[in-house]
This record gives sequence, C-alpha cells and structure tokens, in this order.
Amino acid sequence: MAKQVIIYSQETCSPCQAEKEWLKHNGIAFEDRDIRSDSQYMNEVMALGASATPVTVIQEGDEQEVVMGFDKERLSVLLGV
Repeated sequence: MAKQVIIYSQETCSPCQAEKEWLKHNGIAFEDRDIRSDSQYMNEVMALGASATPVTVIQEGDEQEVVMGFDKERLSVLLGV
C-alpha cells in the first residue's frame, strides 16, 4: 500500500516551503493543507498537538506517523528517501 503524505502548512512559513520543495525534489506526492485557508485544517493540526507548521502526517494502512517541523532525517527514514 502506498504512503499518503499530508503537510499542514502556511504560505508565510519558510520551513513549510522548504519541505514542500524537498518532497517535490524527491518525487514524493503530497497533499498540502494550508491552515490559514481552511479552519478545518487548523482544527486538524491543533488536534495533533502542534503549535507550529509544518506538520507532516504519513499514513500507510492503519499506521500513522506525525512529524513536527521540517525534520529531513526523520522524513527520509519514514519515506525511504
């Protein structure tokens, strides 16, 4: 089963932009959820316990990993990059 990658971000967040570029560079498809454009996304990211962006959710089947901040090393391991 393929991994689903969701990144909660903000337009003015430079680490968010850097992570999205990194994901694109590594050929990883992702869904971008701008927390400023949709209050539901803001609620979702707050429910994850986050107080800053980016927050990346990686789902595979019933398993879910949450990465707070642009943690390139952890993302590389979780995504097999």
